[in-house]
Amino acid sequence: MRTISDVDFQNKRSLIRVDFNVPLNENNEITDNTRIKAAVPTIKLILENGGSVILMSHLGRPKGGFEEKYSLKHIVGELETLIDHEVKFLEDCVSDESIEYTKNLKKGTVVLLENLRFYPEEKEGDEDFAKKLANHGDIYINDAFGTAHRAHASTAIIAKNFPNDKYFGLLLEKEIKNIDILLHDPKPPTTAIIGGAKVSSKITIIENLLDSVDQIIIGGGMAYTFIKAKGGKVGDSLVEDDFLETAKKVLEMADSKDVTIHLPTDTIIADRFANDANAKSCNINDIPTGWMGLDIGTESIKIFNKVIQTSRTILWNGPMGVFEMESFNNGTIAIANSLVNATSNGAFTLIGGGDSVAAINQLNLGDQVSYVSTGGGAMLEYLEGKELPGIKSITN
Repeated sequence: MRTISDVDFQNKRSLIRVDFNVPLNENNEITDNTRIKAAVPTIKLILENGGSVILMSHLGRPKGGFEEKYSLKHIVGELETLIDHEVKFLEDCVSDESIEYTKNLKKGTVVLLENLRFYPEEKEGDEDFAKKLANHGDIYINDAFGTAHRAHASTAIIAKNFPNDKYFGLLLEKEIKNIDILLHDPKPPTTAIIGGAKVSSKITIIENLLDSVDQIIIGGGMAYTFIKAKGGKVGDSLVEDDFLETAKKVLEMADSKDVTIHLPTDTIIADRFANDANAKSCNINDIPTGWMGLDIGTESIKIFNKVIQTSRTILWNGPMGVFEMESFNNGTIAIANSLVNATSNGAFTLIGGGDSVAAINQLNLGDQVSYVSTGGGAMLEYLEGKELPGIKSITN
């Protein structure tokens, strides 16, 4: 792995692709700085070793050209606080003025370029745009795992301009090593907890994990598709009828590979999709018409907790219910606490995927599990066995 641990940064400009795509409120204030904090170790290592830093990132989904609400200038104050260092903000990422400014940076300087996606060439993976960006640095570092699955100009194409000077940042290195523990070096028993709304978005991950894990816990909306595939009555619960046969095949594949799949046995049902709906518990195989399952029940929590506490390597991706509604977040909270207990007892616990990460952070438990991934889509594609452009461009 090409890492920055042994690189000589003295008087060199390090151009770093970071992931500063953070949520902002209506006053352009950062509501979650996790992704910025994740980039701090790489920035500080370079500064401590006599280099200068040029940071580039995207923010949001601008429709083409400058949009005030997506300007990275809103990030500067928080970044300066976290790295305890002045940051020079440049109002463009590839203008002659910005390239001229970074040409002869003094060591110890930190520069933040304006939002890459103000140029459509970024997402198009345009080679000329990548070449212009490359003028900002002597060394290229990718430290943005959250965009490693995109073949964009700044995440993959740009690396061609640094054949001998391209590296993984400390965050990206850590992401790969932690996910590889699960895929290639897990301590058994290994368990994957897969939740979320739809089977269709997780089916490839589940199929790929069948070769790496001993058990799979399935919760969230996707569980009802599996229950219906097995002949259960799921009322008005979310079901992907087009994936019933697929769900059956997954169950058969798991059986043939000696992987145990744990489905919920009971569920919290509601008469409508609302936090203040009428709610009650019932057997998950016997949900009445007019009612829908929105969380796992107490018996399922007990069963899943027992599985988790007897596992040594655990992945969690996806909530167990409608976590954003307080009335239906109990299952997700219970799983989060169960993972904390397992970690304290020596298990390796990896949390990844937007909603799982949001849940673990919202509960302030992120520092009590082994690793919380910063990449949602990137982590899922890596787990699916896909080659990520942002990683491939460095290893080539």
